[in-house]
Amino acid sequence: MADPYTDPDELFDVLDGAGRPTGRAKRRADVHRDGDWHRALHCWVLDESGATPHVLFQRRGAYKDTWPSRLDVTVGGHYAHGEALADVLREIEEEIGCAARLEDLIPLGVRIAVNEREDGVRDREIQDVFLWRSARPFAEYRPQPVEVTALVRVALGDALALLSGTVARVQARALTPDGAVHDGTVAADELIPTLDRYFYRVAVAADLAVKGYPHVVV
Repeated sequence: MADPYTDPDELFDVLDGAGRPTGRAKRRADVHRDGDWHRALHCWVLDESGATPHVLFQRRGAYKDTWPSRLDVTVGGHYAHGEALADVLREIEEEIGCAARLEDLIPLGVRIAVNEREDGVRDREIQDVFLWRSARPFAEYRPQPVEVTALVRVALGDALALLSGTVARVQARALTPDGAVHDGTVAADELIPTLDRYFYRVAVAADLAVKGYPHVVV
């Protein structure tokens, strides 16, 4: 079964390795086949609705064309052909059921990400990374039912321990698209593997933001 929200014919703007537009647009499937650089949005939600801050991870849909069912950034989406940052913020509401304004987001910088797999996918992204400190109660999010299997809530301190390698597994709470909440655990190997310790760096940046440090980057 294919993911109906992943259109292989969707057009992406092709960038060069420095993130500059080349003036060309290509089909999503061709971009991922040929390894063209393209732009993406990452928005991490830091849930501050209670006494303890929590990081929200997305468990990707089972039919995604890259890393199905793995834990990932809260919201991730591609810039479609001709879109600017203000346009691609639509991904936040589409994926987790609540909208954010640009002024709500803390910019964490730009990340260069490369993923090459044996199945022929060559995904090369230039990612604009943001942190959203939100007081919205966890149960009020509405994960998109095809693209997102669940939102997974992990205490920030536990996330730091897990992602630093201090512990192998931590407690978590999962919110599924039907609104049900389940308690469980997550392990580090459930996250998409990275060479740059991306998830750990995001957790450190979130921790610094909570502590009031004014300069946070990944």
